[in-house]
Amino acid sequence: MATRQSVEDYLQQGEDTLRYAREQYETGAKQEHFNDTEYMKAQQMLEDTVNDLNKLSLSANDQQKEQLYRMRLQLQQLQNEMILLRH
Repeated sequence: MATRQSVEDYLQQGEDTLRYAREQYETGAKQEHFNDTEYMKAQQMLEDTVNDLNKLSLSANDQQKEQLYRMRLQLQQLQNEMILLRH
C-alpha cells in the first residue's frame, strides 16, 4: 500500500510540474518557437509525472486513488492543450 507521505510527495510533484508546464505553455503561446527546448522539457515532465502517478495508484487505497486520478486529469488536460497549441 502507498504511504500517505508518498502520495503527498507525488501530488506535490504533480503541482510543481503543472506550474512549470503552465508557464511554458503561456510562454509558448506568446513566443511560438523561441522556447522549444523548455516547452518539450515541460511536455516530458508531464508525461513522466502521469506515468509515476499511474504506478503509484496501483498500490494506493481508494481515497488515494481518487486524489491521484484528479491530479492525473489535470496533468493530461495540460498535456492535451500543449499538444494542440500551434507552437
